[in-house]
Amino acid sequence: MLIAVVIAATAMFFANRLTKKLAYEERKKVDVIQQALEMAVKQNEENLILASTIISSNETIPLINTDSKDSIINIINIDTLVSNNQKDREQHLIRVLAELKKMHPPIEISISDTEKQFIYYGESQLLKQLRYFPYLLLFILFLFLLIVATFINTSGRQIRDKVWVGMSKETAHQLGTPLTSLVAWLEYLKTTNIEKPALEEMQKDVFRLQLIADRFSKIGSVPQLEEEILQNRLKEIISYMQRRASKNVQFEIHSNKPEVLVVICGPLFDWVIENLIRNALDAMDGKGKISLQIRDEITQTVIDITDTGKGISPKNVKRVFNPGFSTKKRGWGLGLSLAKRIISEYHYGDIFVKKSELGKGTTFRIILKR
Repeated sequence: MLIAVVIAATAMFFANRLTKKLAYEERKKVDVIQQALEMAVKQNEENLILASTIISSNETIPLINTDSKDSIINIINIDTLVSNNQKDREQHLIRVLAELKKMHPPIEISISDTEKQFIYYGESQLLKQLRYFPYLLLFILFLFLLIVATFINTSGRQIRDKVWVGMSKETAHQLGTPLTSLVAWLEYLKTTNIEKPALEEMQKDVFRLQLIADRFSKIGSVPQLEEEILQNRLKEIISYMQRRASKNVQFEIHSNKPEVLVVICGPLFDWVIENLIRNALDAMDGKGKISLQIRDEITQTVIDITDTGKGISPKNVKRVFNPGFSTKKRGWGLGLSLAKRIISEYHYGDIFVKKSELGKGTTFRIILKR
């Protein structure tokens, strides 16, 4: 960026200097034309030839020669083929004359002691292009910086994605070996006299570990989406989370239809809802209500997850989905970031904070397209 600023400043300095020099040269040319017109007034044959040669040598600078009453006498390098109508051409020349008056003060031609004429002149196309050159250069440099910034951002995101995917798959791989061993041990324990309730709880925990490993293995790959009844999926999640929550926390599910069909990847979708509910439980300190509101529409299904917790401060609302952002002392700041990725990239939907008030609670909204 510093190099780009230096290049832009240097280019603008030299372009401005060159523009002023070219403008000065054009002014000198107009002065010569003014002298030539004064010479032509003397009606000398040599003067007329010389004046005609000087005037015709100007092929770039637009000029309008007028009398003291602003009546146009002569025009040079101005397009008059704007219309076949004489009145339109006259109006066009009047507009051009007004523009030239704004650009430069007129050059006076002394015809006699009592009669004067004036030359109004503009800028050549080269000078106009040179004036716009610094702005064009700035635009190109801005575009260059934008491309570089986008490239760096994309490269960084790709690297982060590779790290995420690599860590996820490595985690699933590392969990696979002890899980296989645990499953074998459970099968062995079934043949012993161990208490059945204890064995069932172990079985649930092993199944849970298998589910977590399955979720990690799906990160970075294309998950298989299947049609499921949303209420059934949410009831299973709430049943699991309720056993691990305080008895003072209430769970509710409301829906505008008895059964809502959605196309999801069950294990990954469960992960998102569990993350949101776990965050809600942490925000409520063991007391409050978590409600899930389902609204099935023509083009989409909307899920609002509302808690009565501490709420999120306005400055943090836009940051909650950033990787590494967490307000918890032991938080890694990856849960909501992962939820965002699962909903947006794998389910082609959207997830965001619908509303949040400090001391009153937060509502997260998930939108799944039909």
